[in-house]
Amino acid sequence: MIFLKAFIVGGLFCVVAQLLIDLTTHKVTPAHILVGYVVGGVVLSAFGLYQPLIDWAGAGATVPITGFGHLLAQGAIQGVEQKGILGAFSGGVAAVATGITAAVIFGYLAAIFFKPKG
Repeated sequence: MIFLKAFIVGGLFCVVAQLLIDLTTHKVTPAHILVGYVVGGVVLSAFGLYQPLIDWAGAGATVPITGFGHLLAQGAIQGVEQKGILGAFSGGVAAVATGITAAVIFGYLAAIFFKPKG
C-alpha cells in the first residue's frame, strides 16, 4: 500500500506542474515551478503540514523537490535551535549537503560513462 500512496502523491505533484505549464500558455516556466515547489515545501514544513504528508506517503513526498524544501526548512530550524540565529543559514545547507553531493558525483559519473547524442 505504501507504494500506491507514494505513486499517487508523487504523481499529483507532477500533474499539477504539467497543468501549470500547459494551461498558462508557457508563461509559467519549469524554473518557476521548481522555485514554487521548493518554497511550497518550506512553507508547508514551517506550518507543520509537510511531515504528516511524509508520514503518510513516504518517498512520494520526500523524493520530489518539495521534499528538498522541507529538508531545508527542518535543517534551518534545527540550526537555530543549536547555534542561534546564525544556525538558520548553516543548518539548511548542512541538512541538504549529502543530497547535493550525491547529485554532483552521480552527474559527473554519468558524464564520464555516457556520451550525449547530437
